[in-house]
Amino acid sequence: LAALGAEIGIEGGVIAASAPRGLTGARIVLGSPSVGATETAMMAAVLARGESEIVNAAREPEVADLAACLIAMGARIEGAGSHRLLIAGRAELRAASHDIIPDRIEAGTYAIAAAITGGQLELTHARLEHLAAVAQTLEQVGVRLWPGDRGLIVSGEGLSGVDISTEPYPGFPTDLQAQFMALMTQATGASLIRETVFENRFMHVPELMRLGASIALQGTTALVRGPTRLKGAQVMATDLRASVCLVLAALAAEGETIINRVYHLDRGYEQLDVKLRRCGADIVRLSD
Repeated sequence: LAALGAEIGIEGGVIAASAPRGLTGARIVLGSPSVGATETAMMAAVLARGESEIVNAAREPEVADLAACLIAMGARIEGAGSHRLLIAGRAELRAASHDIIPDRIEAGTYAIAAAITGGQLELTHARLEHLAAVAQTLEQVGVRLWPGDRGLIVSGEGLSGVDISTEPYPGFPTDLQAQFMALMTQATGASLIRETVFENRFMHVPELMRLGASIALQGTTALVRGPTRLKGAQVMATDLRASVCLVLAALAAEGETIINRVYHLDRGYEQLDVKLRRCGADIVRLSD
């Protein structure tokens, strides 16, 4: 944003941003292909004066979907879905109608829910092309995924451990790493899970171990041995994906599990408890 001419500062712990002279097109080189950084730069550049180039842009479907929405509103963007975006700024955008793509992380989470319980689910509107790396990994584990009339059908049993490394899209997404770790506690053999995208993305490990998981953590790598007999316990959610990871583990555990601080869940999952209950899960949300 500063490269485009914004003035950014921190005042009393709050970020203050302004552009008294407006924004001007610039070349922006991202240190890593961050989705949020790419989308922020793209939204700013479409209304900046002149042309902008975003290098090392994120390639996630959500970025291309945002670009499609902006283009429908009159923006001029080239290269969406690649590592290089070219944007010609405009004075204003117009109103438009746009259908948002299905949430691939939500779809992947429910696919793992089917696998960890040995069940079968139909994921309406889920797109296999957005889940290629996840689908390939799950098939190696022993999960079956195939297209249906309304989306994807997932079925899983007889799971085997596999190794994964999280990567920017189109690699295995970091936002499914915690859920996959829960699944590996029920797979036969050892699984090595390496986190390369975010730091502190293993805060769910101690909570999974409270349920009986066998996990050895060293730096950015976790070794999961399974299958383990999980037993219900009282655990605490530390972030969004850790929250749903514990829900998945609880579905496979014997007895009752109480998950505290589930307000994290609502940031990324609409009515998770209601949807799982419709699938036969014994799950209720307790009042504070």
